[in-house]
Amino acid sequence: MTTSIGPVAADPYPWPYDGAVPVGNVAVMCIDWQTDFCGPGGYVDRMGYDLTLTRAGLPATQKLLAHARQLGVLVIHTREGHPPDLSDLPPNKRWRSARIGAEIGSDGPGGRILVRGEPGWEIVEEVAPIPGEVVVDKPGKGAFYATNLDLVLRSRSISHLILTGITTDVCVHTTMREANDRGLECLVLSDCTGATDHDNHLAALKMVTMQGGVFGAVSTSEAVIAATSAS
Repeated sequence: MTTSIGPVAADPYPWPYDGAVPVGNVAVMCIDWQTDFCGPGGYVDRMGYDLTLTRAGLPATQKLLAHARQLGVLVIHTREGHPPDLSDLPPNKRWRSARIGAEIGSDGPGGRILVRGEPGWEIVEEVAPIPGEVVVDKPGKGAFYATNLDLVLRSRSISHLILTGITTDVCVHTTMREANDRGLECLVLSDCTGATDHDNHLAALKMVTMQGGVFGAVSTSEAVIAATSAS
């Protein structure tokens, strides 16, 4: 029995473009669901943003993850952060974070901000990795830069990505653009993502749909689950 996903009702075209795809060629990406981005005392909280906006996609992502795990879909988690010595932290990134009161590497309620191994850097419990799932640690916004993600995808014959995570307009969008340039067929889920500003969330989703789906397509977790079939 072969289980497939698609076609999924999506904007601006039913996803994927090539019809139903075997689950063995699909990966669900959970981008930066870390305390620093959606938990109290973390990086985003220290900057003064509304955590309900970055946490908005967690319930739907939980449901999608349960479905994907049941089907045996590859799940990939990413974490943004830097080593304790901050050796790969660009000076301008550190300067910007300090300027808004949340300097990367400084001490906070969740430990040192965006530093690997600290409590705030960890993925939140609701969508935490289970044994066997891939975790990609990245120093920047995109999940391909300075990581092994491309190799992981190629070695597992992954051609299609379903993206969840935060924030829609920064790390999710950057990763989707990078994936699109590599020929991967991408779907971002509006109910499984969020941003520090709701208008930015909506704008980021709209950008995907322009030019006939310049970076892929936009859908929801419910549509993905509904489009799963076995033959």
